[in-house]
Amino acid sequence: MRPSDTQLSTAGSSTRENDPQWQDWRWQLRASITTLEEVEEYLGHRFGSAERTLLEQTLERFPLSITPYYLSLVDKDDYKNDPVFKQAFPSPDELIIQDCDMADPLAEDTDSPVPLITHRYPDRVLFRVSNTCSMYCRHCTRKRTVGDIDSIPEPDEIEAALDYIRSTPAVRDVLLSGGDPLMMSDERLDDLLSALDDIEHVEVVRLGTRMPAVLPYRITDELCSMLRRHQPLWVNTHFNHPKELTPDAEAALSRLADAGIPLGNQSVLLAGVNDCTRIMRRLVQRLVANRVRPYYLYQCDLSEGLSHFRTPVSKGIEIIESLVGHTSGFAVPTYVVDAPHGGGKIPVMPSYLISSAPDRVILRNYEGVICTYVEPASYDRSLCNWRCDDCERSAPSAPASAACGVAGLMRSNEEITSLTPGNTHRLQRRDDDSDE
Repeated sequence: MRPSDTQLSTAGSSTRENDPQWQDWRWQLRASITTLEEVEEYLGHRFGSAERTLLEQTLERFPLSITPYYLSLVDKDDYKNDPVFKQAFPSPDELIIQDCDMADPLAEDTDSPVPLITHRYPDRVLFRVSNTCSMYCRHCTRKRTVGDIDSIPEPDEIEAALDYIRSTPAVRDVLLSGGDPLMMSDERLDDLLSALDDIEHVEVVRLGTRMPAVLPYRITDELCSMLRRHQPLWVNTHFNHPKELTPDAEAALSRLADAGIPLGNQSVLLAGVNDCTRIMRRLVQRLVANRVRPYYLYQCDLSEGLSHFRTPVSKGIEIIESLVGHTSGFAVPTYVVDAPHGGGKIPVMPSYLISSAPDRVILRNYEGVICTYVEPASYDRSLCNWRCDDCERSAPSAPASAACGVAGLMRSNEEITSLTPGNTHRLQRRDDDSDE
């Protein structure tokens, strides 16, 4: 059954008391808006023939699906400028594929030792347990697969992924992602979390979900009761604009927090949606008021069809500059660029270190005040040679880790003295000379 226009227009207010069906998350999924005609009916507006043609071409490549709840947040009188509408409704700009765009910009498939698993960092893996979402975000970095019914994980793939985690003792942190893990039933998710609980070396599980923002009714008392049995479990939400923090969304967050689940938020910096210092400051302040710690602010990825959402990196730095010192420190997210080709998350922040000398560093604060911090004169740098197995201070539960990347260059045992790209002309000349 499709939602009526009355249901849509009164969402978040009288519907809580007057229409119990509206709060049924399964009904919301069944009633998802998937056609241009349904959006036109809600807006009271008909798209012109030329615009419709472009929109239909867009939907052939990137499908449409919006929960009735989320569509009800759109301002019908100014929908073209509405931040909710821009995140949910297709734009012909998605058909613009630039030379720098990639189907899989983060190389998740390349760094996948078994289906559904991406193992990029030493001690943690991404586990794509679902391929569907309650809403198709137009800025999704996985637009290539989300909603593809041919890519829905099979039970044997789930089990193979679990086997990989079981057989890889270095994995202490598992992030459940997708799609959206909360598209799974409580029972299936309970079984999966139980299987992860039984793996001794897995210390923490994280669950990434957009549900509190786009379908808060999914966060039921029954779900929270089940999740609290699987501690330590962290939940990362995805709010991009203060408008998404409705009373229903705040109630969903409250249920999760009351269940003892730590909450974080990952926002994406989106042109025309939240690329504003005042909007972002209000968002992070509203989040912490709802017991959600702003975790990451992502630079928009180089996925196909997202060029109209991307801002210059300098815009993100400007936003962080407007937050540091201007609001609570725990309300400031880390601004990151998820590097193309699987390079991982790179923090990009304003520079507060102005200069340094052997005995001091020069720093500046958020006001522009410049100060000197004097370095210790008697610090014994010989205390650590990074030979952790022989160190009396190393705790048995903290095994030595292998030198890796730039961190390896910082170690004083000189096992690694340089990091050199493998495709430089200099190395190629060496190879050519050795062949001769």
